[in-house]
This record gives sequence, C-alpha cells and structure tokens, in this order.
Amino acid sequence: MFSKDIGIDLGTATVLVYVKGKGVVLREPSVVAMDQNSGKILSVGEDAKIMIGKTPGNVVAIRPLRDGVIADYTMTEVMLREFMRKVTHGIGHYVRHRLMIGVPAGATDVERRAVLEAALEVGAKEAYLIEEPMAAAIGANMPIGDPVGNMVVDIGGGTSDMAVVSLGGLVVYESLRVGGDKFDEAIVRHIRKEYNLAIGDQTAEMVKKEIGCCSIDSDTADKTIEIRGQELVLGLPRQIEIKGSDIARAIKDPVNSVIFAIKCVLEKTPPELSADIMDRGIILTGGGAYLRGLAELITKETDINTIVAESAGECVALGTGIALEALDKLRDTGAVCLGSKRGLRGR
Repeated sequence: MFSKDIGIDLGTATVLVYVKGKGVVLREPSVVAMDQNSGKILSVGEDAKIMIGKTPGNVVAIRPLRDGVIADYTMTEVMLREFMRKVTHGIGHYVRHRLMIGVPAGATDVERRAVLEAALEVGAKEAYLIEEPMAAAIGANMPIGDPVGNMVVDIGGGTSDMAVVSLGGLVVYESLRVGGDKFDEAIVRHIRKEYNLAIGDQTAEMVKKEIGCCSIDSDTADKTIEIRGQELVLGLPRQIEIKGSDIARAIKDPVNSVIFAIKCVLEKTPPELSADIMDRGIILTGGGAYLRGLAELITKETDINTIVAESAGECVALGTGIALEALDKLRDTGAVCLGSKRGLRGR
C-alpha cells in the first residue's frame, strides 16, 4: 500500500530521483563529506559539494561515482540511503520500494551488479537496471517501441552514450567515458597553461555554465567573465578575465571525441534506420546537452538535424520512472534486467 515506484539517475555529477505520480523530486550532487579521523559522515549532496576543495585535513569530500559507475561502494550506499530517506516520508521509511536505476550502456556486468547490490542494500524490494540511452529516449518521449530508428545522445557528467533505438531495444550504441567532468578538467588545464593560474573544478564548472560554448564563432564567444585562482609562479591569489572563445578552445578535444563517437554509431547503423534518423534527427539529452553550440556543431558535422530535448537534464530520471510502468514490455525486449543477490537476470 505504501510502496512506491522510484527511478534513479545515478549520475557521476548529480543524482536525480523520480517518484511515480510526483515527477523528479530530488536533484543533488553525487558527493559525500566524511571526517577521516572518526569515520563519521558529515553531509551528503549539496551541503557536501560546497566543501570540495575547502575542507581541513581531516575532512574529505568524496565523489563515490566515477565515469558513470561506482568507484566507492560504501559511500555510494551511504549516499543512496540518505537520498531515499529524503524522498520517502513517515511510514515510507520502513517500506521496501521498487527501484529502477540507469547505468551507462557500456557498463560491465561487475559494474552493473555493484549498482544492483547497492540498491538492494538500501532497502529496495526489487531493483532493476536500464541502460541510460534507452531511459533517455523514453524520457524524451521518443517512440522507442515503433519499427523506426531513433537516435539519442546522452551526455552526462562522467559518460556520453549515443545509441540508435528501435522496437524497444538498442540496435547500435557507443559508450564514451567523456562527459561534463572531462570538459571541466580541460578548462582547468587550459587556464593553467595559458594564464599560469590554478583554479578548482567548481570554478571550471561555473565558467562552463556561464560562458561555455563549442565554437569561437558562437554568439557567446566574446562574452567575458572574471575568475579567481592561484598564480602558479608567485603562489598568490590573482583575478583574470577570460572569454567564451577560450572555453571553446579548451574543450575542443573532448567535444570532438563525442562527435567522433556519434559518427561511429551512424556508420554502424543499418541503412533503413539511417534513413529514419535523417528524417527524425538526433535528440540530445543530459546536462551536457545545454552546452552552447553543441547541437549546431553536431548538425554541421553530420548533416543531420540535432535538437536538445525538453528538460534534457531530467530525461534519464524520467525514463527510469516511466520504464517501471511498462516493465513487462521492456523486460521482454531485454531493455531492463532484474537484480537479485544471486546476480543479473533478464538480460
């Protein structure tokens, strides 16, 4: 009676939780802050993210997910347990719920099993996995059950998944360990090399969101922003002004990697489905879809119309929740697998 269907986008940078009938009810950074001396968990999510790069020696801010998969099992379990507590109230704390969790298309069976075991440990009655490009396609309202080709490109914090979906399954896909985090790292390296200034990941992320673009010819290429960091030669604090064109040059390599992977998927796509994709276009989802000029650059490089999905950042979370409602149909196509402590089934 009190059990809920809950979908989770277990992202490298952000965790989103979908509850049936309510939509996306939680969006928190994938960060846990811990006191190393006592082993005590100090905070989880937004409060913990603020601490990154600013903690004393005994406090560490841990990101338990890397490249879209679990890097620290214990901290992932702690984080999931806290997020589940936030979205279930009253007697709901003591009820076991059905969970659907998105994983990268290229995740290994070991990585998938780690996610399932973490879900079962935090009290799931049943735990299921769905590949993120499939969840993104469902969340973007693409007709995945029809005999037509639909191409989705999901760019998250740790991975980018691009896939062609037809008849409820992934026909062709690529999973790339390149995402928003790699964009941030590229910006940090560029600022260090060009301006002799050391900045943190949070500053790089802020710059990417404010003036980040994919082309030096973009409308925001001349937009400027002031950033502060540590001067590498003297070690003193320093403030500089950078342009959007700097960011375009900084992230050129990871953006090109994403475009190359998209081309690889298109090359492996059967001709009939290729024709459908030409007609229907490419749909961008995930937080990386908001990068200015990315859709236009993909259109230019592939000659296929590319658009950003509505609520692109929430598509995977929405898709996991909707998938639970159509569980039997998706399980028949192999799009989801059931988790148990004995292993994976239905895949």
